Amino acid sequence: MIHIRKALISVSDKTGIVAFAAELHRLGVEIVSTGGTHALLSANNIPATQISDLTGFPEILDGRVKTLHPAVHAGLLAVLDNPGHLEQLKRHGIESIDLVVVNLYPFEDTIAAPGVALEEAIENIDIGGPTMLRSAAKNYKFTAALIDPSRYEPFLQELRENACSISEDTSFALAREVFRHTSRYDTAITAYLDGIDAAAVLPPSFSLALPKAMDLRYGENPHQSAALYGNFLTFFKKLHGKELSFNNIIDANAAAALLAEFTAPTVVIVKHTNPCGVGSASTLLEAYQHAFATDTKAPFGGIIAVNRPLDMAAAEAMNAIFTEIIIAPSFEPGVLEFLMKKKDRRLIALQPPSTTGSSLDVRSVMHGLLVQTSDTKTTGAADVTVVTRRAPTENELTAMLFGWKVVKHVKSNAIVYAGTNRTLGIGAGQMSRIESSKIAVLKAAEEHVSLAGSVVASDAYFPFADGLLEAVNAGATAVIQPGGSMRDQEVIAAANEHNIAMVFTGVRHFRH
Repeated sequence: MIHIRKALISVSDKTGIVAFAAELHRLGVEIVSTGGTHALLSANNIPATQISDLTGFPEILDGRVKTLHPAVHAGLLAVLDNPGHLEQLKRHGIESIDLVVVNLYPFEDTIAAPGVALEEAIENIDIGGPTMLRSAAKNYKFTAALIDPSRYEPFLQELRENACSISEDTSFALAREVFRHTSRYDTAITAYLDGIDAAAVLPPSFSLALPKAMDLRYGENPHQSAALYGNFLTFFKKLHGKELSFNNIIDANAAAALLAEFTAPTVVIVKHTNPCGVGSASTLLEAYQHAFATDTKAPFGGIIAVNRPLDMAAAEAMNAIFTEIIIAPSFEPGVLEFLMKKKDRRLIALQPPSTTGSSLDVRSVMHGLLVQTSDTKTTGAADVTVVTRRAPTENELTAMLFGWKVVKHVKSNAIVYAGTNRTLGIGAGQMSRIESSKIAVLKAAEEHVSLAGSVVASDAYFPFADGLLEAVNAGATAVIQPGGSMRDQEVIAAANEHNIAMVFTGVRHFRH
């Protein structure tokens, strides 16, 4: 057991600290504190020694130096069952410190503010706080460290029950929490400073230190353990239904990423991360009908996402089938209560991030990570090049750009047949592009969807003319693709022969 006789308190976040310190004082613990913390405790009539009285040295350099002193760190790091350490403490007139209560300058909050200056960010890099925490955590057998205000009451309860002592197990758990927190803090600083170098898109070293948001029942399969880390739940707020599963989270993320491509009222339906239908219209009901008509079988057990407040007409149409999740920015009056009648269906309010800086895509490989910038490239009418004799009509170009937004989010090899405001057939994830095209045509035929006059979007170039001829035979009249094949001229010649309009984007959207 670690008997708590002396505590050093220095907190940036003052949440709960007055009540906590008052209870420590009541239990007979001597308190030492710094700057603003000392002023707050004194204002609340809680006796506390100023840090300068402990160190015999004033706080200097605008508070940059106040706890970096042997009287502090020897008191935190002394091994109290080591006679040599005890003798040295006595020789130098230093007393052990049994508890450190510290939380750090709000660096992450500071850099999240729009337009923050480098100088302000630098001033919010804490030096003394992490140093004290690491000292105490290293010496967890004799010194406890508290960094999270939510731990105050459980810690006090253990003190009350054990004559102002805590167990070594508790101190070890707190030490682990300290090192997790300081690791994340340092990672945030490194990422920010690396980000200032515009030329260094990917840093020379890569670290992740994300807080655990929730444990999941299992991973992709029941025999796999899983947890969610980071701030996903800040933007995806579950309003109803069972807890989100590993697969739910992946699918919801895929749906939101595709939905972000569109500004008109749009509905996307996703199954196993692939879109199985996308529609835009003046109303969500009509948009849903467009999306659902692409494939009326796949949406069962899938995810529906919309980019407007979900109204009752669209909700009633969606309610006719079983879906795992419905995602909307909000729900009009009565809609949420109506959809909640199906208890197992998850209902999620999606709040898009307020910042749009480039993010990283991270994937695990054996003994390492693959890191790339996210595929945020967009393509408009001015970005395509007509390569055939016949230019696309206005409607064909509109349909091309619609299909191009969707194909970007389909697993490669990817083919999307589209109209001006909806998908008509989707072929995903095949080993050859022509097989993806055949699947898209088959899906359309099963749904009695005509591909006559449709356009085709391909996530990568057609390596041979056969892929284009497959589209021609299905009834397509225009093609959008990246271009870049050694046989581009053969493909262009085949398009010209069949009076097909074709444009190149110069951008590939592989999705493995």
